[in-house]
Amino acid sequence: MAILSVSAVRKAFRGLRALDGVSFEVADGEILGVIGPNGAGKTTLFTVLAGGLPLDSGRVVLDGHDITGMPAHRVARAGLVRTFQLMRPFASMSVLDNVDIAAMTHVRSRREARSRAAEVVARVGLDEWRNVRAGTLPAAGLKRLELARALATRPRVLLLDEVLAGLVPAEREPVLELLAGLRERDGLTLVFVEHIMPAVMRLSDRVLVLDQGAVLACGAPAEVTADPRVVEAYLGEEPC
Repeated sequence: MAILSVSAVRKAFRGLRALDGVSFEVADGEILGVIGPNGAGKTTLFTVLAGGLPLDSGRVVLDGHDITGMPAHRVARAGLVRTFQLMRPFASMSVLDNVDIAAMTHVRSRREARSRAAEVVARVGLDEWRNVRAGTLPAAGLKRLELARALATRPRVLLLDEVLAGLVPAEREPVLELLAGLRERDGLTLVFVEHIMPAVMRLSDRVLVLDQGAVLACGAPAEVTADPRVVEAYLGEEPC
């Protein structure tokens, strides 16, 4: 059963079609990888789905509820939450306080928010740095903090925008294990944009390929990466 359904979504900027009739569904508990060349519309898609930009036409349904046109805070409350490739924590505040603020938007009491924040900080492997100023974290720590802030809101569907970008290979493995655990242990549905193809192949149940704002292909990872159209549009130019 689809937890997220995207139908004929379109978005243009001054006549430039960033998204041109994008349609796909994501099953409850599925991990969907999203790939495509730079400028294909991947980040715009996430921004539109999360309520950061109004779509021009189309429909977005989350768990049977139409969230089309909802502002970002209402989309997040409904259970669809995104992370950002460009991380901007409250640099002078502690890691725990950063996550605490995110938790406060979805709980009823200060005490509950603090408890949720502490739980999530430990879950993403930042417990040792919980009282450290967020601005002093290295790139790998900032990635985990961005993920923790999203998890603190108790999402049903998590949109991850290049969560591995900027990490060296040794730093990627723990993050991949963490992401797999979010589905296996926490039952989350993940949709993630990524350029590192071994990670896409390993983590994804299916892969969605965008090119020039439209869906080029969607299917099992091995199927999609063998598609001549995908090879020509993307894989032939990107390192695997």
